[in-house]
Formats: sequence, C-alpha cells, structure tokens
Amino acid sequence: MAAKHALDPVVAASSRVLILGSLPGDASLKATQYYAHPRNAFWPLIGGLLSEPLPALPYEERLDRLKARGVGLWDVIASAERTGSLDAAIRSPEAADLRGLVGSLPDLSAIAFNGGLAAKLGRRILGDLEGVVLIDLPSSSPAHAISLSAKAESWAILGDFLPD
Repeated sequence: MAAKHALDPVVAASSRVLILGSLPGDASLKATQYYAHPRNAFWPLIGGLLSEPLPALPYEERLDRLKARGVGLWDVIASAERTGSLDAAIRSPEAADLRGLVGSLPDLSAIAFNGGLAAKLGRRILGDLEGVVLIDLPSSSPAHAISLSAKAESWAILGDFLPD
C-alpha cells in the first residue's frame, strides 16, 4: 500500500474560514486539485454559499475566488496509507501542521471540518484552540449519502464567518 500525500494549503493571509478535509481522494490526487471527483459536492456547496459559479470556472480561478472571499482549504492528514479513496481505508495517518497554518492566519475566525474523520482528527489537534470556532460539517463526498440540499443547509453556517 503506497503512501498518499495531501495537497498544499490554499490560503491567503486574510482567510477567515479554513475548510479542512481528511485526505484527498484518488481523483483529486491524480488531478492535483481539491475536490476533483465529479460527484463530490464541494464546489457546488461552496459556490452556492458564496453566490459564485465556482463549478463552471477553471480550477485556478476557483482557488482565486475562494481566497478573495476569505476561504482557505487544506487537510488534517499530511500523509497516510490508503487503498482507494474512502476515509475508512486510511491507515497510519500523519497529521498535517494545522497549528502552524492556523498561526499564520491572523483573521481566521472559523475552522470547518468536511466530514467525520476530518472532525475527529482535527479536533484532537485543535480542540483547545481559542478564538476560533470549530464546525463539523457533513462530508461533501458522494460516499456520504445525504441530499445536496441537506448538506447545503448545514454548510450555510460558514456564511456567518465570511465578509459580505
């Protein structure tokens, strides 16, 4: 089983919300793009929240729009062994330097965990963090089988932490 490694963080110094996944799936790793699987709801969810047509934009423009709107992306796992893309298959996870990244973001007001494993591991690392709200979100993955509208309802809380 080969080790898989996280992508680089996507943040600006002005990031107010940091969305943390667990570890990119195979489609994302192959494309070197966050949330590259066509059935992953991340881009429709965050695009709807920001009232931006993110799914229709080229990837680099999506990232530029996120940073401009105060949203950052990364993962709680720096590397792990995993066959396939499911979180349940992750073995020997190595934690990302979340505290180091958070310390570099002076305007950060919320950290959102995209899915259960991200929340479980992220809260172990950041659970005692002061001045930043930690939010557990339903996973944007197609493997988390709740409706897009139910996911969007939960994800809407992120709007409370973003500038207009």
